[in-house]
Amino acid sequence: MKIFSQGVFLYIICCLLPVFFLGCASLSDKGQSGSAQSLQAQSILKFSDLPAPNGFKILPKDSYSFESSGMRVGLLRYRGKASLDQVVNFYKEQMPMYNWTLLNITEYGDCIMNFEREAESCIIGIVPKGDKVTISIAFGPKAPLLPKKTRPVVK
Repeated sequence: MKIFSQGVFLYIICCLLPVFFLGCASLSDKGQSGSAQSLQAQSILKFSDLPAPNGFKILPKDSYSFESSGMRVGLLRYRGKASLDQVVNFYKEQMPMYNWTLLNITEYGDCIMNFEREAESCIIGIVPKGDKVTISIAFGPKAPLLPKKTRPVVK
């Protein structure tokens, strides 16, 4: 009887051990890929030169755009699951591909990124809330440069 119970115990260990290790391996892969995973761009965009991360949904009630005679103005809002760092890195990588130049980044809980190109400027606001992130993309024409006023020399 003692040999039978040892055999059953050994059989159970041999069957459950691989299941346990496979289960742990799949859990650790998911945990690591969620934080290190980079975001991909959506294939269908509202504007072809303003990327949005794949899986993010546009918020139509919070978005608008106007385009006429080569000028465009708009505010596009998206929401989806990602970390703040993933979204910031996404825009650092993607915007230069569409000829946008990063001017500056301001981070303090939320993040604001300023981009420009020839005649347009773009401000991207990234606001995390829980496991979701809201992205606001405001774009429009750049203000014309005003000539600098010369001041009289004080003697």
